[in-house]
Amino acid sequence: MNYKRLTLLAGHYGSGKTNLAVNMALDLRKTRERVALADLDIVNPYFRSKDSGRELMEAGVRLIVSEYANTNLDIPALPQEMYALIDDPGLSAVIDVGGDDRGALALGRLSPAIAAENDYDMFLVVNRFRPLTRSAEDVLQVMREIEEAGHLAFTGIIDNSNLGAETSPEDVLGSAGFAEAVAEKTGLPLVLTSVDEALYPALAEKIENLFPMHLQKRPV
Repeated sequence: MNYKRLTLLAGHYGSGKTNLAVNMALDLRKTRERVALADLDIVNPYFRSKDSGRELMEAGVRLIVSEYANTNLDIPALPQEMYALIDDPGLSAVIDVGGDDRGALALGRLSPAIAAENDYDMFLVVNRFRPLTRSAEDVLQVMREIEEAGHLAFTGIIDNSNLGAETSPEDVLGSAGFAEAVAEKTGLPLVLTSVDEALYPALAEKIENLFPMHLQKRPV
């Protein structure tokens, strides 16, 4: 994948942004010397980037986590470490924005500088199996809410449709029409389809731009 300096991931709760963010940060580290994963998700995420803290540290990826993670504050103040994302042009980063418009509020603090630099992608992560985003119209509504709250425009779509450990190759293939409909409805390109690395061999020749992921373990 051709990464910009900043790669932002946003979408509805449960779309799988955090798993994807961890894997993209590790992938980015293969080609960039200084890489960070920043977690702006303040809405009590089920999976948290810090759950992969040891793996990220061993790979040389800097983990930046808001002190307001797992709180319900509506307009958080960002800790100083977060501003390295915009103040340090030598740092490449993947940013887990969070779910819906509330999760995007923290992004609003950084978005003017991000837009001014214009070296970013912001991908809308979609999962057709989540109950509140089963149609392209539902996804479009979520997209508009996030853009309004975060003051930054999306640049592409990532299909991360899955049923967790129960996902089959047929489930992934069956999500293609949904992802294409979302791309058409939003006017954004379908950038890639992400999939559990265990399913990658069965799908690699059937889906373009397939991104294999090592899934996080559920926290205990």
